[in-house]
Amino acid sequence: QVHVVESGGGLVQPGGSLRLSCAASGSIFSINAMGWYRQAPGKGRELVAAISSGGSTNYLDSVKGRFTISRDNAKNTVYLEMVNLKPEDTADYYCNADLTLESGGGRYTYSYWGQGTQVTVSS
Repeated sequence: QVHVVESGGGLVQPGGSLRLSCAASGSIFSINAMGWYRQAPGKGRELVAAISSGGSTNYLDSVKGRFTISRDNAKNTVYLEMVNLKPEDTADYYCNADLTLESGGGRYTYSYWGQGTQVTVSS
């Protein structure tokens, strides 16, 4: 059984900061790319930031310079540090992880989603 669980969302004033965490657990052989997506009310889900197994990162243009994605491979955890938050950052944030599992003598890669954590930026 594999679990991907986010934490760290909440209510923050404009200009404030939050740190999101996402931990993968279970019988995992390796973790490949990990990323954070968000979905605002009435809008589609968009990629906010992603990090490869080697540490390469990419960001949505509107969050560059404000958000930082990082990972701790020993803890199977990815983080999203968000500073100078704006009301337009309000959304449900979802973690996605590409996990390689071992089963029946083979290795298979699957994409897992967390349950989401809400971020609200408002005064």
